Amino acid sequence: MTLRLVQVNFKARDDSALGRFWADALGWGVSSEGPGVTNVEPVGFAYPDPAAVCIDVVTVPDPETVRYRAHLDLATTSAAHQAELVAHLLEIGATPANVGQGDVPWTVLADPEGNLFCVLEPRAIYRDTGPIAAVVVNCADPRAMARFWGGATDWTLHEVTDDLARLRSATGVGPYLEFLRTPGAKTVGRVHLDLKPYPGDDQAAEVARLRALGATDADIGQGEVPWVCLADAEGNEFCVLTPG
Repeated sequence: MTLRLVQVNFKARDDSALGRFWADALGWGVSSEGPGVTNVEPVGFAYPDPAAVCIDVVTVPDPETVRYRAHLDLATTSAAHQAELVAHLLEIGATPANVGQGDVPWTVLADPEGNLFCVLEPRAIYRDTGPIAAVVVNCADPRAMARFWGGATDWTLHEVTDDLARLRSATGVGPYLEFLRTPGAKTVGRVHLDLKPYPGDDQAAEVARLRALGATDADIGQGEVPWVCLADAEGNEFCVLTPG
């Protein structure tokens, strides 16, 4: 038994507008699961597929205005591509963001609802990830996060140090999942990860396995829903979806 990282979930004031922004930013398409939920995924994509981690945007009554622990890093192929992408993102509603990054080769932006993300300079490691280079989570202990998430998912650990843990789908495609040591990392966020069991696996058994790894139950006001909300040892919330 194991789980797949299938999507990043954004809480929003307006799922449709934020979904359109991210679809335009990534060159992907949008679809809707129903009122208040917008899916962003590659055009022609057969969900779920490790070639892409999709974005699920959900409208909530009062999304928090906090500095979030999780963000996306976008990949570029050249200095010209980076400059063009940043200019395009600013045109469609992104704004420059200062998080104390200083003089760095990447550009920090915020989407129209304030979610931070980075447009990276070209890096060889991300040349085949697609538009999302990595899903990055700030943490206190990357080694502990590597142990938990490496056990929780079928993703392969590529690198782990005191400052960074980097995992990727065992198939070697799609973006990386990275845990970056960040002093004072906050425990509140409106971006979380969604995991999905394989067809035929048992959701309850997977949840029990995650609890044995150190996950705890999380109440985010979800009510009666078919998925299960948990948190890892550092309080990062995530959801275990139904198999399929």
